[in-house]
Amino acid sequence: MAKRDYYEVLGVSKGASEDEIKKAFRKLAVKYHPDKAGGDEAKFKEINEAYEVLKDKQKRQRYDQFGHAGVGGAAGGSAGGNPFEGFNFNGQDIHFDFGGGGAFGDIFSQFFGGAGGSRTAGEARGRDVETRVTLSFEEAIFGKDVTLSLTLNDVCSHCHGTTVEPGFELKECPTCKGAGQQVRVMNTMFGPIQQAVTCETCHGRGKVPEKECTRCRGTGVERREQDITVKIPAGIDDGATIRLREHGEAVAGGVRGDLYVHVRVRAHKKFTREGDLILSEEHISMVDAALGTEIDVETVDGIITMKVPAGTQSGTDFKLSGHGVPHLRSDRRGPHIVSVIVDTPTKLTKKQRELLEEFDAAKRRGIFS
Repeated sequence: MAKRDYYEVLGVSKGASEDEIKKAFRKLAVKYHPDKAGGDEAKFKEINEAYEVLKDKQKRQRYDQFGHAGVGGAAGGSAGGNPFEGFNFNGQDIHFDFGGGGAFGDIFSQFFGGAGGSRTAGEARGRDVETRVTLSFEEAIFGKDVTLSLTLNDVCSHCHGTTVEPGFELKECPTCKGAGQQVRVMNTMFGPIQQAVTCETCHGRGKVPEKECTRCRGTGVERREQDITVKIPAGIDDGATIRLREHGEAVAGGVRGDLYVHVRVRAHKKFTREGDLILSEEHISMVDAALGTEIDVETVDGIITMKVPAGTQSGTDFKLSGHGVPHLRSDRRGPHIVSVIVDTPTKLTKKQRELLEEFDAAKRRGIFS
């Protein structure tokens, strides 16, 4: 479904002032806020997206020039989708870390919380593990495979996680009689209350070893260094988290925990990123701006020759289609926006000054008008 024009979304004209845009946004935000009776979450997000672009002078300028493609397709996430939604890449869950507070925190906990799967109640589960990888700007754009060396609890190589010394068997837990739970009685102001808790002897398994494994001492796990390969998808952004299911620590009689890989991207000396856009600046002289020229532009794909037409004004944006950030859920790429800055000389030779004065005089006489 095609995106609506941002001016249409806010109900303002293209020549609207910043104050008019702000007033229109506030009025619509109050009307459609999802926490209000009769609110509309989809419309509220659309209104917020439009305002995030039109309130920013540079984004608004690019939107006026290039449309939705000039602002990365959306103000707050991937085009056409829920900006808070995760997705799966080669068996890895990828999502963004919005912190632990408010509505974003609730969404975050839904993605990460609990066992993260279809395990049954009471089933043992290993500890989740968190780690971090730092990428260069280009590595985040094009993706790469990263090998992590982590020391984790792994299944015991001697008893294979059974906790039992080979040659012996598991027997019924004498404490809970195989139930895996114990009943405790708590005295409260309302009288005694019974509470079922996990058995302290068998830890909920209902069985204990006749003889504990001599290597892991009955834990079923041992510390071991592991090499885990993480596929970093092209276009991943700073702050994203990749979740590898059951790549965390092992536990006897249960499933492994998950591994969370937090991604950090180093800043680039020339490029900045905004959604699926890459932004950069190129400087030209006032003569080249007036007469037109061709310049070599650095992109993540290498040097590209770009034509600058005669009469270009300082701050004009040019779009290099297909040289921006890859979309995480498709093979398409956003554009690279190049802002051309016209340098005005601060020191002139006598001859240069005379030529400029001559040009100015001719302009005043209407020769160049």
